[in-house]
Amino acid sequence: MYIPKADGRQRPLGVTAVEDKIVQRATVEVLNAIYETDFLSCSYGFRPGRSQHDALDAGVLRGKVNWVLELDNRGFFDAIDHGWLVKFLEHRIADRRVVRLIQKWLNAGVLEAGKRTRMEAGTPQGGSASPLLANVYLHYAFDLWVRAWGRKRARGEVLVVRFADDLVLGFETQSEAEQCWQELAQRLRKFSLELHPDKTRLLEFGRYAAENRKRRGQGKPETFDFLGFTHICAKTRSGRFTVLRQTIRKRLQAKLEEVKAELQRRLHDPVEEVGQWLRAVVRGHVQYYGVPMNYPALASFRSQVAGLWHRTLLRRSQKRRLTWERMRRLAARWLPTPRICHPYPLRRLSVIT
Repeated sequence: MYIPKADGRQRPLGVTAVEDKIVQRATVEVLNAIYETDFLSCSYGFRPGRSQHDALDAGVLRGKVNWVLELDNRGFFDAIDHGWLVKFLEHRIADRRVVRLIQKWLNAGVLEAGKRTRMEAGTPQGGSASPLLANVYLHYAFDLWVRAWGRKRARGEVLVVRFADDLVLGFETQSEAEQCWQELAQRLRKFSLELHPDKTRLLEFGRYAAENRKRRGQGKPETFDFLGFTHICAKTRSGRFTVLRQTIRKRLQAKLEEVKAELQRRLHDPVEEVGQWLRAVVRGHVQYYGVPMNYPALASFRSQVAGLWHRTLLRRSQKRRLTWERMRRLAARWLPTPRICHPYPLRRLSVIT
């Protein structure tokens, strides 16, 4: 089956049989115990005890970061080279039976309209083993290389944060950022990976970016998106530099469109059932996006969800009009109040490190 992507393309999703799910889950548990001793601290995606917010907290607040390299691998899960992946696995896994089992998963292909298509590259998304295999591939193709590059080639500080195939690099100097970008593109091509030319970019970012750009007459510092948040150079009330993280506008609008479509589908469902569903939607949104200084976006999301619900309820009957007073009572009962669920990044980092 296929699921739509943000850019309009279709992403193939592998739906495995129950037996395969059980075997994959058991194999992943064993491999996690092995690879967790190898994976570097810059990797956060799909690892036990690590989350998106751990990756966000490890971002550009720390260190002497003046330039940010935002990377995007074009079609990463579809471009993974099976030959290289098997070599990477054999480097750590001595049991040939396990390697052959993984090869069978990779070569299973896709069954669509009764026709089986063999996969020569890529790993099917949707299986339990896919995230771990992606981490193994990037561990050898990217993580180890960029750590060695930072130690041997860079004179300034280099900060690396990776969540699956989402990559952000921080540099102290522009020249080293451009050099790393060029050499990294060559490195990834060796493993059949390609940086997206439109989504990969270098921007000036950090505590001195606003001052330097103002002196050159270039306006405010650029922003970049990472894990659902737009990162903005800002200052606290005391005048100290901080990174303002706000919900990506496109993500917010896309989620509201999903809520609108689902409300139309549930047009004649009981109010209590719809209220319970909306409560879960708003609570999940707040729990993820509830970071410091993002309260206005949370309040806006809740308010717009209430407005969509109000318009849906008005369509249920032409005889009785739902007043705003009653709608406010429904929203107060079913829609959770926005709140900040996460501490400031440096505060959480000081606890877990």
